Amino acid sequence: MFNAIFPFLHLAALLAAVVYAIVSLVRGNVARFGLIIVLLAIYYVFILHPAVKKEIVRRRSLKK
Repeated sequence: MFNAIFPFLHLAALLAAVVYAIVSLVRGNVARFGLIIVLLAIYYVFILHPAVKKEIVRRRSLKK
């Protein structure tokens, strides 16, 4: 059950961080916005992107 809920919690946390960054930008705190966006980009590149690439390869191999 937790394996089904975890991705949704993870997505909600990422969306909350993006919303917080946008709110910071609207309030005029450009430095905070930049820091949050840079950290989210680094997180995506090093953590999420390799898993996404593996999933794409896995799905392509299932089609063959």
